[in-house]
Amino acid sequence: MRTRVLGRTGLEVSVVSLGSWLTFGGSVGAEESVACIRRAFELGVTLFDTANVYERGGAEEVLGRALAPLPRGDVVVATKVFGEMGPGPQDRGLGERHVRAQCEASLRRLGVEVIDLYQCHRYDPETPLEETCRVMDELVRAGTIRYWGVSEWTPAQMREAVELCERDGLAPPATDQPRYSMLQRDVEREVLPACAELGLGVLVFSPLAQGVLTGKYRSVDDVPEGSRAATERGAGFVARFLNEPTLTRVADLRVIADSVGLPLSRVAIAWTLRRPDVTTAIVGATSLTQIEENAAAAEVDLDEVTLERIDGALA
Repeated sequence: MRTRVLGRTGLEVSVVSLGSWLTFGGSVGAEESVACIRRAFELGVTLFDTANVYERGGAEEVLGRALAPLPRGDVVVATKVFGEMGPGPQDRGLGERHVRAQCEASLRRLGVEVIDLYQCHRYDPETPLEETCRVMDELVRAGTIRYWGVSEWTPAQMREAVELCERDGLAPPATDQPRYSMLQRDVEREVLPACAELGLGVLVFSPLAQGVLTGKYRSVDDVPEGSRAATERGAGFVARFLNEPTLTRVADLRVIADSVGLPLSRVAIAWTLRRPDVTTAIVGATSLTQIEENAAAAEVDLDEVTLERIDGALA
């Protein structure tokens, strides 16, 4: 599989990565999850992304179990901190106490001695940014984490963090994880340019727009059995895309994908990777077939004519 260097880090990662949001440890059973993760590694996936809040640690435990027999030096383990992990006031956010406690818990669940990439899942307006930057720097210096990053922070928040760290001699954030797909392109205007300016590696998530860009949803009233939109938990995430204008665009995209002889899902992932400032696209998978299909997008190069047709369909 193709690889790209993750920002200004020393990590070279696969252009397609495997995430665990809403899948491993939850909707996908433990055995199936382990099989998907190990198959992804066989296909060349090296970066595996999770978070402490996914299934309240369940996803980290499954990932740790799956990665245990694999060569540690060949995988990049990424997880996150911020979300609520208990009822107390110190059980959430990016304050030093919570970050340290959750880092230790994530290390145990993942079964590793060091986390390769530790990400601030969201910005915490209730904690001084300096406190967050300092505890991340201390974790880096202690060898507990290799690099730290952010997810869904604004350009201003990322710039402030980088400037603060450079001013005080702290390890700066190395990555950003924004949402990006054909159907959600807001980050093209300011977020991706800011990441390029600051030298941040970019791990985009939801490149298939909650599965809508597989083409499985043909109309608002035609929700396939077993799909995410058919579940009570998943329906809320998919709802924003289940409208006629969006599904009309998806139908047009499906025609374009058919014309180049590729599944729409593969085209959609490759489309996010057309930008050199995107390091890797984090995909999900609930079966071996899905991870094999998604991983295949790493080898797709979309020509200019196809990209122009896609832009026309999305306009």
